[in-house]
Amino acid sequence: MTEPLDRDKVTAPLKHVRKALPHDSAEKHVSGAATYIDDIVEPIGTLHIAPGWARHAVRGRLSSIDLTDVRATPGVVTVLTATDIRGINDCSSAFGDDPVLAEEEILFFGQVVFAVVAETRDIARKAALKAKLDIAPITPILTPDDAVAADTTVLPDYQFRRGSPETGLQASETVLSGSMFIGGQEHFYLEGQVAMALPQEDGGMLVYSSTQHPTEVQHTVAKVLGVSDALITAEVRRMGGGFGGKESQANQWAALAAIASQKTGRCCKLRLDRDDDMIMTGKRHDFKVNWKVGHDVSGRIRAVDMEFLARCGYSADLSLGVNDRTMFHADSSYFYPDASIRSRRLRTDTCSNTAFRGFGGPQGMLAAERMIDAIAIRLGKDPLDIRKLNFYDGERNMTPYGMPVEEYEVMHDLISKLERESDYWTRREEITAFNDANAVLKKGLALTPVKFGISFTLKHLNQAGALVHLYTDGSVHLNHGGTEMGQGLYQKVAQVVAEEFGVTMDKVIITATNTSKVPNTGPTAASSGTDLNAMAAKRAAQEIKSRIVTFLCEQHQCGADVIHFGDNKVLIGEKNYPLSEIAKQAYAGRIQMSHAGYFATPGITWDRETVSGRPFYYFAFGGACSEVTIDTMTGEMLVDRVDILHDVGHSLNPAIDLGQIEGGFVQGMGWLTTEELVWDDEGRLRTHAPSTYKIPTASDIPADFTVRLYESKGNPQDTIYRSKAVGEPPVMLANSVFCAITDAVASIAPGEVPNLDAPATPEAIMKAVQDMRRRKVHA
Repeated sequence: MTEPLDRDKVTAPLKHVRKALPHDSAEKHVSGAATYIDDIVEPIGTLHIAPGWARHAVRGRLSSIDLTDVRATPGVVTVLTATDIRGINDCSSAFGDDPVLAEEEILFFGQVVFAVVAETRDIARKAALKAKLDIAPITPILTPDDAVAADTTVLPDYQFRRGSPETGLQASETVLSGSMFIGGQEHFYLEGQVAMALPQEDGGMLVYSSTQHPTEVQHTVAKVLGVSDALITAEVRRMGGGFGGKESQANQWAALAAIASQKTGRCCKLRLDRDDDMIMTGKRHDFKVNWKVGHDVSGRIRAVDMEFLARCGYSADLSLGVNDRTMFHADSSYFYPDASIRSRRLRTDTCSNTAFRGFGGPQGMLAAERMIDAIAIRLGKDPLDIRKLNFYDGERNMTPYGMPVEEYEVMHDLISKLERESDYWTRREEITAFNDANAVLKKGLALTPVKFGISFTLKHLNQAGALVHLYTDGSVHLNHGGTEMGQGLYQKVAQVVAEEFGVTMDKVIITATNTSKVPNTGPTAASSGTDLNAMAAKRAAQEIKSRIVTFLCEQHQCGADVIHFGDNKVLIGEKNYPLSEIAKQAYAGRIQMSHAGYFATPGITWDRETVSGRPFYYFAFGGACSEVTIDTMTGEMLVDRVDILHDVGHSLNPAIDLGQIEGGFVQGMGWLTTEELVWDDEGRLRTHAPSTYKIPTASDIPADFTVRLYESKGNPQDTIYRSKAVGEPPVMLANSVFCAITDAVASIAPGEVPNLDAPATPEAIMKAVQDMRRRKVHA
């Protein structure tokens, strides 16, 4: 009997995978033809919703709500309050602490109290302003320090501990300590929060939602409507950006659209105004970090003690996973022999912070880089030397949470190559000479590493499904549980399916993510969208192919080794047949040409309760070298040059991966330099529009900006075509910009560690510069 062919061992050249193919919606994006939720043709009679909230109150008890004038406004159909929720008044992802509509208390500035449903959006928005809300004020808790003083948290404290950090610190030749504030970040997706709900038979609901987690929207809508999950279908074809801001935060707006639709029996749509969106939705978590590091005379770390005080907001939201990941990445790329890494998840009377690209990892890594810079500055050594001295290696490769860093050689090689390619040491000499010769302008240089763990740290989220159909005309219908937010996930999965079936890309028809096609999906997050969904789709395609091959072997009395798929054809021995003809034969032979593929990431063993196991499938690595110039008279800063080398394993699509690296870096640079969130003393967000909140623009991108993919031997783990995730790790490449600014400020008073907080806005830089000048005078 002929042995079945192992399709993974076929050495034929790849036609689609590892090719720089354009994004599937690229032409639609630039022409304006891409359909987002707000572009869907509205059914006749569609109603529009506007949220109503207390614009004069930050925190307080609701004494009375007078909506008489709101309801009397011409064009208003109904007004929703908590009493209209037939099910459970909660839109949280897990902990049951996020009311869709406030009932007895205002928990933060911007909390929704009611919703106006009207014939037009303008009518609804104007009517919402007519509400009379009587609120008894309560003194709000706003900052991490306030929350520490009040001892108020949304979740229990948590820690990693290895060895005896107390003993290690005592035994160290030198102990340094400090505190830094790391600011949050607004997602500023181009497409704001939006949802449209259409009532169906038997109490069902079809919900179009701009969400990264359609299954969670399905669960939330069913919960608030008081119906079973099976009656709810959530769908999204694409988002105009998500960055984590639509992982859990889309729930509330989908719920309000569905509640309104249930009450009125009509299609209802909600699209947030940009100001309301920024005020009402969560951000990247901001932290106060207290740290101590003990080291020897060479700068090698002996022990660390790190405390992360996170402002989580009024509810838990996704703060468990975010803060855990901060702790997982508090080592950056460095070995800590003894370590105490602690986290407090603080409750404040502000909007509930949520997922943001990197999911807490950037904050943990930035704190680690501050410690490295401090050691280098105190010792009068170059920070790159101190970084390399403390890298994980063959003898010191265990993280504080007990997972080995198996690919440390990749990190060493990547950083060494970037060091050479960026001409680091020559430029260091030039920058030192420049700073010696200039009193006002100062330059800084930094080369920082990235080591980012890939997988959800909540084990059950590491699974995905895909639904693939092969039709009798040779075309392929592709559906999976991942969502497209501009990152190119749909394109990559389509390339994998085209490769498996041996068809051209035009034969693979991409369809919207829909909970009635692929159920019980996880969020598209944690940089795992391609790892999970492409593998599930590949398995579905392989199963369909396997059935067809078995059928053809019987029909042609041949072995599987002579059957090959390619160029929209099937080769059987010496004869070619169009795939469409083979599909028709298979259909006539009653062969199933549809399959629901499934994939669960292997090897994930993390046990949070015992603080043990393996939380990540693998690590992605990268490095960035950034050069900046600061003006010590104004605090202004310019990024002069950036060189990036990043590890994506064997790239599925180099063009898309390069775009992700560039975009992630620029977004990270914005977080660390210009994007400042400001709340006033009463808890009102003051930076809630582009006029006051500054994201990077085209002019902020350095003119000298080089991005290269590391020449990898492939992911040692059995990922999809040996690729590595690329969504989140590039954000942390921007740590090099912050460290370069630190380097520039440090040149003012050698040996003194700058007190520079993030973001390093001109004000923050100026404050640090003035402090350094004072210290230089008193030295």
